[in-house]
Amino acid sequence: MRNVLIATLLYSLTHSALADTQVIDDFSIDRTEVTVGAFREFVAATGFTTAAERAGGGEVYALGWTQQPGWIWSHPFGEPAEDDEPVVHVTFPEARAYCAFRGQRLPTNAEWQRAAYTEFRANPPEPFQTGRAYPYPTGDLPTGANCLNDCGITPAIDHSAKLRRGIGHAPVGRTPAGVNGLYDMGANVWEWVDGGQANARGTRGGSWWYGQERMHHTDQATKPEDTAVVYIGFRCAQSLAPQ
Repeated sequence: MRNVLIATLLYSLTHSALADTQVIDDFSIDRTEVTVGAFREFVAATGFTTAAERAGGGEVYALGWTQQPGWIWSHPFGEPAEDDEPVVHVTFPEARAYCAFRGQRLPTNAEWQRAAYTEFRANPPEPFQTGRAYPYPTGDLPTGANCLNDCGITPAIDHSAKLRRGIGHAPVGRTPAGVNGLYDMGANVWEWVDGGQANARGTRGGSWWYGQERMHHTDQATKPEDTAVVYIGFRCAQSLAPQ
């Protein structure tokens, strides 16, 4: 723990600017999901080892939850990932630890929902309108998200040969920016949000495993906090001081 605290202090001293973030009222949130490259910096600085690594691999759903040897954050489908892919096979406590390392935190469920569905920018590009609430993080329609079958053509990396369902995630920032200029709040990978109990931590936004229905603003989902699977990632947030 001492090594992690020292690494956090050094990181804060040498990274005065946060990752690319968007202000949403009284907090800011990452514009993209945390990447493999960013998580690699955390691991290099702290020596952190994930639960999936210790177990020999994370999981995928294939006629029941199935462990996949070698499927870890750096090799999400058993092969080395590019640095711009979303980091997965990370549990809720591990996502929390990463955000704390950056001097941030996981967004709450309420914050995530505000960021995903209500436009806060003063002068957003068309077709977005300030103050309007949308049914999807992409706007009125789910088009452009990396979801299963019904969101149009996506830039997903094709891992379908290893999967019983779906293709896989896309590199972050490759789908069109949605509400508040955020990327992949709908689909691509589920995102951990803070709150709930250990056996039921919130995940929001759906993933490449599901169609547009899991992106809708009414959808809610939870997972045990020790879940480390190929379709759950996260992004970080930070409270802002009152003006």
